[in-house]
Amino acid sequence: MSKIVLITGTSTGLGIATAVQAAQAGHTVYATMRNTGKRTALDTSAEAAGVSLRVLQLDVLDTSSINAAVETVIAEQGRIDVLINNAGMGYARSLEQAEEADIQKILDVNYMGVARCTKAVMPFMRKARAGHVINISSVGGLVGQPFNEIYCGAKFAVEGLTESMASYITPSFGIHFTAVEPGGITSEFANSVMEQMAQTGGMLEDEYLPILQKYVAGAQNRQDTGIYQTADEVAAVVMQVMDAQQPPIRVRTSEWAETFTKLKTSLDPDGLKQQAQVVDQFLT
Repeated sequence: MSKIVLITGTSTGLGIATAVQAAQAGHTVYATMRNTGKRTALDTSAEAAGVSLRVLQLDVLDTSSINAAVETVIAEQGRIDVLINNAGMGYARSLEQAEEADIQKILDVNYMGVARCTKAVMPFMRKARAGHVINISSVGGLVGQPFNEIYCGAKFAVEGLTESMASYITPSFGIHFTAVEPGGITSEFANSVMEQMAQTGGMLEDEYLPILQKYVAGAQNRQDTGIYQTADEVAAVVMQVMDAQQPPIRVRTSEWAETFTKLKTSLDPDGLKQQAQVVDQFLT
């Protein structure tokens, strides 16, 4: 069945791949971005794939912008079947080194943006007694990693939001929630470690430097050995989740991601057992 899909952060990488694949699958796609002047890559990909997309302005930091986009979709389609919270940004620096403004921005984009967009669609999904919120998380939402404590903290928060809403909204209103947990995407690597470091003061000459250098070298090695996925590969997992009769509450997108998080996920890979336990404990 064709679905009405709203996706955030579609100016690059995974957002573009997800929007295009959803349109190829026959869904009506509203691809959103903070600055629609940066839609060229999206338009080029859509044209190459032979699909059409409806592009809207949506800034996950601005509630009025989010509400305007949601209201446009509702006015044109009458419903939103799937929200894909894809917009996000990386950050690699120790908490001690980080500026408070940077910390706030990472939390605002990666967590509050998800919360704002989810809140905006909830009244319409609840009225329909149907819907699916798919949050693009990360293995960093399950396992803390060096120099990523701020980013991982935000993604841990997304995981908690996803689990908590699934514990009572899914059984009560039929709205599903899923956290998709990639291990890394090749198209985003160049915008991650070194570029972000340069933008926030470079590699500081302090006691963290030798540890950071080891981390950066390891990140490059992982890139070279091919453990990162392409945006298209991760988007294909998002499509599987969107089509599932009983969507998982969490899902990894690669064998490497499964192995990396196995100590935390092996007893309940999709999160459905934990959901049932929480429902049984608190709502029965």
